[in-house]
Parts: sequence; structure tokens; C-alpha cells
Amino acid sequence: MQHLPVFLDLRDQTCLIVGGGEVAARKCAMLRRAGAKVKIVAPALCRRLAEAIEPAAIEHVARDFQTADVEDVALVVAATDDGAVNEKVSQAARARRIPVNVVDHPELCSFVFPSIVDRSPVIVAVSSGGASPVLARLVRARLEGLLPAGLGRLAKLLGRYRDRIKQRIPTFSERRRFWEDLIQGPFSEHVLSGDEAAAVRLLEDRLAGNVSVTGAVYLIGAGPGDPDLLSFRALRLMQAADVVLYDRLVSPEVLDLVRRDAERIYVGKRRNYHRMRQEEINATLLNLAQAGKRVVRLKGGDPFVFGRGGEEIAGLAAAGIHFEVVPGVTAANGCAAYAGIPLTHRDYAQSVVLVTGNLRDGRVNLDWAGLVRPQQTLVIYMGLTGLDQICAGLQSAGMSSAMPVALIERGTLPDQRVIVSTLAELPARVAGETIQAPTLLIVGDVVRLHEQFAWQVTAGD
Repeated sequence: MQHLPVFLDLRDQTCLIVGGGEVAARKCAMLRRAGAKVKIVAPALCRRLAEAIEPAAIEHVARDFQTADVEDVALVVAATDDGAVNEKVSQAARARRIPVNVVDHPELCSFVFPSIVDRSPVIVAVSSGGASPVLARLVRARLEGLLPAGLGRLAKLLGRYRDRIKQRIPTFSERRRFWEDLIQGPFSEHVLSGDEAAAVRLLEDRLAGNVSVTGAVYLIGAGPGDPDLLSFRALRLMQAADVVLYDRLVSPEVLDLVRRDAERIYVGKRRNYHRMRQEEINATLLNLAQAGKRVVRLKGGDPFVFGRGGEEIAGLAAAGIHFEVVPGVTAANGCAAYAGIPLTHRDYAQSVVLVTGNLRDGRVNLDWAGLVRPQQTLVIYMGLTGLDQICAGLQSAGMSSAMPVALIERGTLPDQRVIVSTLAELPARVAGETIQAPTLLIVGDVVRLHEQFAWQVTAGD
């Protein structure tokens, strides 16, 4: 280990920056965030630094560096483009045992600035020891996505209860188990979702000995298939689940991101076959939560867009079970984007309508007249089985037989296929094809843009 990671308390202490350019401005901003006072020695300041000057917190000495400038400061940064000046600053600071950083010259540094993930009071620092600052920034970017924005709120709330819990639970091992159970349970999710009052009630109940075994249910939109489309919140909850209920539209790649030791229950549905009826799914979610489990219900697309999410949370709400809905990228948005078909476009469509093409008693019953409007994009979920009726119904209501239609098969997945045709010709076009679910139909003039945009979408994948 080349450097010892140390977090310095610089609040109200004076730090010296030698240099007045953009690099100096960045270092000044970082030191101010840490609560330090800043003294800048430079003949002139860049615009950003000049605008940042605060008489009580940032002092500018408009001249060249002098050795005496390092007296009575807690930390020194050299950020000039003059090698001789930088070396002089380094020598002066080292002679007085003052921590010094010379930007882009690790051999002159006694410390290095890390890349920082700030979830104050939680701070994560990443450093390559000066070998590759770009690599350190890329690692930091990964961590930014993994650590929830509300982590600081969680740490502050835990800090307020630290002394009280230490008095209530005397032994270290018991306190550690208490904290681990608390942080890994619904308490944290309450805080991270912004419901601090519910978190406090739960914590007070735990301290009073009123321990509830009731768990929680998280309805998560798994998107149309590509795991890269999952939200950070969805991924975090999937990694913390005790049980996961998933349907047929959840891709194996998404399912692979679930915690390895979580119980998995398949509740998939397809036409004329239900592995588990909706009423059974609702009851299973309720029973698992009442048994104290953290339950994730993974749904393809978004839970509230043809996902029956409203039905599933109704029973949970009636029973007083904590639940959260995590939105997902809808199939309409995801598949259209990956196919290079904008759902709206200034020249082609100013509105979008989403409908399902499910069969009831062997027929597709839709408001055909309402679907046939100028400059409107029509997105049809689950329309493959009733494709003939859909194309005929739209034409009978006045839509042009030449209207372009795209059938997107397994959208956003590596084997995605897009079949572009017209209302009149699409049924015959797919009659001889083997089409794999899931599929999506996009009807409208925007489909004309597919050939123009699709290769760029693929090239950037």
C-alpha cells in the first residue's frame, strides 16, 4: 500500500493553493466543501476563481509564491504550470512537515487527492496513487451508481441513535447484530425512499421490544430485457431480497442479478396457461411479507403499464404491508429506442397511445376509431396472436393500408429482430416466420425512420 487513506478535518483551517488557473479552482472548491479556509497565492486568477472569492473564506494574495507563504497553514497545494515554482512549494512544505500536493507530479507530493463519492457523512475515496487519475475517476463513477443518494440521510439518522442504542444494548456483539439486522431490513428502505418518519417508528418499536416480523414487498420494473436498463434502486433491492417472484417477461440476464441465495418463484403466464393465477400471486406476496420476508416482485417492463401492479398492491395496502413500486423502462420506450423508432417526432407524431391486443373470446376488442387519428403513434402490446384482426380493424376504421408497421421481437435483447411492413402486408409477411415472444407492434409514420436511425443505434450498442 503506497498511501495510507486518511480523512483530514480541515474545518476552519487555512489551506494554501499556489496557482490561479482552472486546476486551482477545482482544488479550491474541494477544500471549501470540506469547510477549509483557502489562501490563494497567484499573480492573477481565472474567471472561475475570481467569481468564487469570499472575503471571509477565500483570500487572494496577488503575487508570486514566497517560501513564507507556507507558514501557519494546514495543507498546501501547488497547481501552477511552472515546474520550478511547484518544486519550490513542495520543498518549503516538506521542510515544515506540512502535507503538500503538487498536481500531476506525484514525486513531489506527500499526499494525493482521491476521487470522491460524497454521501456525507459517508465519504468514499478512490485513488490510484497518482498512477492513473482517469482510472480512479472511472472506479468512482461505478461506485456513484452503486451507492444510493440517500445514504447520507441514513448515516445521520443512525448517528442520532448511536448513544441511545449503546446504553440500551451493552455488549458489542449484540449491538453489531442489532445494527446489521436494522440496516439490512425495511428500516433502510424507508429512509432511502424519503419516509424517515416510518423508519423512526420502526426503530422506536425495536428499542421498545415491539419487534414486528412483517416484511415488505417491492414491485420492480425489470424493463424489456436488457439488464443495463435496470435502475440503481431496482438493482439494490434485488440484491437484498429474500424471495423473488418473477414472470415470463423477465429476461435470464436480469434474473442473474438477483441475490444468489434468494428463493425464486416463477409465476409466469402465457396465453391459455397460467403457472400461477393472479389471485394466487396476490396471496403469495401477502403471505411472504407477513412471514417477515423481503419480497421482490419482478415484472417485465413497468409494473403499472399492463403489469397488473395495481391489483397486486391493493391487497398489500389493505393488510397494512409496506410496499414500494420501482418504475422500469416500459417495453414501448425500450423496444422503440433499440429499434431506432422515436415514438414522437415533430414531423410525424405528436401523441402516443399504448394498448394491449389480448384476445377475449377469440377476438380483439379495441376502440378502432379512437386509435385511427392523424399524427399519432400506436403501440400494441401482446398483439402477435391477434395480428390479423388488429391490422384489419385499423384499416376498417380508416387507417391507410400503406401505414408502416414494425413488429419488434425480443426487443433490447441481443437477438432482437425488427420486421417492418405495412398494415396490409404484415400478416402475410410474418406468416412464414417463427416469432418468439415477447413482441411489440408500433404503428405509425414514425416507423419510416427505422432505416435511417437503426444502424446508428446498433453501432453505438
